[in-house]
Amino acid sequence: MTTTHFGFTQVPVEEKVHRVTEVFDSVASRYDLMNDVMSLGIHRLWKRFAIQLSGIQAGNTVLDLAGGTGDLAAKFSKIVGSQGQVILADINASMLKVGRERLLNEGILVDFAQVNAESLPFADNSFDLITMAFGLRNVTDKDAALASMLRVLKPGGRVLILEFSELKITPLKPLYDMYSFKVLPFLGQLIAKDDDSYRYLAESIRMHPNQETLLKMMETAGLEHCDYHNLSGGIVAVHRGYKL
Repeated sequence: MTTTHFGFTQVPVEEKVHRVTEVFDSVASRYDLMNDVMSLGIHRLWKRFAIQLSGIQAGNTVLDLAGGTGDLAAKFSKIVGSQGQVILADINASMLKVGRERLLNEGILVDFAQVNAESLPFADNSFDLITMAFGLRNVTDKDAALASMLRVLKPGGRVLILEFSELKITPLKPLYDMYSFKVLPFLGQLIAKDDDSYRYLAESIRMHPNQETLLKMMETAGLEHCDYHNLSGGIVAVHRGYKL
C-alpha cells in the first residue's frame, strides 16, 4: 500500500484528499478570521508582495489555485479589468462556496471552478499567470501539480507559489515551534472550535519542501528562470517560475 504524509501521520494516498477536505470543511467559515489572528494580519502583506512580484497586467488571464475565500482573486480582478479573466479555483467545495459568496457580496465578478491541481481541466497554454497561495503543501502529488500548471500556462507566463517554508533565523526556531504546536491549536479551538485542523496546519508546514527543494522541483517540472523570495525570515516564501 502506497502511503503519504498527512501532517506527521502516514496515511494511504487515496485517504489524504479526504482528510484535507475534512480540515477545510471544518475551518472554511472562520478561515479569514483565523488567518488574521494567526499572522497578526501579516498574511495581507505577504499576499501584497506576491501580487507585486507577479507582473500581472490588464487583460491577463489568471488562474488562482487553492483560491479559497478569494482575497487574491479579488485583487487580480481589479488589475486585469474587463478585458482579462480571473478563475478562482479550489478543490474544496466549502472554501469555494465561501469565496463565491464573499466576492459576489462585494460586487466582484470572477469565474469559479472546483478542480484538483494535479489534473487541471483546462486547455494547454491558457493562462498568463497561475498562483497558488498556501495550498501546495496540501497537495498529495506536488510534482503532478507543477507539471499540470506548466501545461496550462501560456509561453511567457508565470507560476507564483506563496507558501509557508523553512524559518532561516535559527535563534527563533524554538519560539516558532512553541507558537506552531501550542498556540495555533489553542487559537483554533478558541476561534474555530477545531484544534486538530490547526495542529495539522503546523505539521503540514514542517513536512512541506523547503525553499531550495521546491525550487528544484519547479525546475524539474520544466519551469525556467525559477527564483524565490523569503518573507518574515523564511516563515513564508514566494517561488516564481516561467514557461519559455
